Amino acid sequence: MPISVHSFAIPSHSSNETLKIMKKIYIRVPDHQRRGRFQALRSALVGSILSPAYYLLASIYGAPGLRFRACCAFLGLRLLYNRKGPVSYADVYRLLFAPMDSVRYFEFDFIWRALSETPIRRFLDVSSPRLFPVMLLNERREIAGDLVNPDERDLQTTAGLVKACGLDSRCRLLDCRIEHAPFASESFDAITTISVVEHIPQDREAIKKIWALLRPGGKLLITVPCGAVAEEEYTNVDFFGLQTPDESGFFFHQYRYDRSLLEDRFYSVTGSPAQLAIYGEKKAGTLLSGLLKKWSGQKYPLWKEPYVMAREFQRYETLSDLPGEGVIAMEFIKK
Repeated sequence: MPISVHSFAIPSHSSNETLKIMKKIYIRVPDHQRRGRFQALRSALVGSILSPAYYLLASIYGAPGLRFRACCAFLGLRLLYNRKGPVSYADVYRLLFAPMDSVRYFEFDFIWRALSETPIRRFLDVSSPRLFPVMLLNERREIAGDLVNPDERDLQTTAGLVKACGLDSRCRLLDCRIEHAPFASESFDAITTISVVEHIPQDREAIKKIWALLRPGGKLLITVPCGAVAEEEYTNVDFFGLQTPDESGFFFHQYRYDRSLLEDRFYSVTGSPAQLAIYGEKKAGTLLSGLLKKWSGQKYPLWKEPYVMAREFQRYETLSDLPGEGVIAMEFIKK
């Protein structure tokens, strides 16, 4: 897979207006391969048989997120027999056997635990994978939620899951970017944004908007990609339909944050996190290799992912310890 790398300078948001050198990474995503119906059915059957075994192995090796995955399976069983909206059997299958992939096991687990004892009346999610906010609202009936997502197709799928779970009366979906969200300042007790901010070129401005929407004493939970060295990533595919190509025909995809970039873009707005955790690959390139297979539509055993997380990823104390790519989860409490 051809990946070209070069460095360039971008303005820092630090007070001294110095320049920060950041690598610019170009990744060419392979063409999507459609699988036949028989191949898809065979893969689903194998997954349904082997998924429990890999869940058990993941539990033995201490993978994160297994409790959350069990909650997803219970929701899948409920929707299989009592759904209130248009959710397909494929959606139910995913809830039962492959609800998450990759570092979502770590991200969802961290935020689920951080919010478990938090009193919440009004909740905002900013474009996270739909499973987390829907599961939170499904588990905690006292919460009213607003879900902001500028990806119209993704929002339509989310609407189907919300309806199927019977959450319509206390879950509002908004098709807009966070900077255009029609909320008053200090409206929310808790805000989550899971692997989202890194895809926003004006990330610091987005954080300022999100932080202003949080009430004093409220919690902001954020996860973003991280590494020992900051990078800016481009791909030949516009996954969210929100970017314009650069002169080489590539689209901005995401930032990968190091310590100084986190301080510039996040901590300068929110202050230091009340707690954080880092989870990353043991061998550089593992995460990207898996992503390329998923993006291309190749046969990929998503039901094996909790075991993969346990064996090929681990927790790290500092960003400088990462041999390659990881994800950092942060909890901020507004004073």
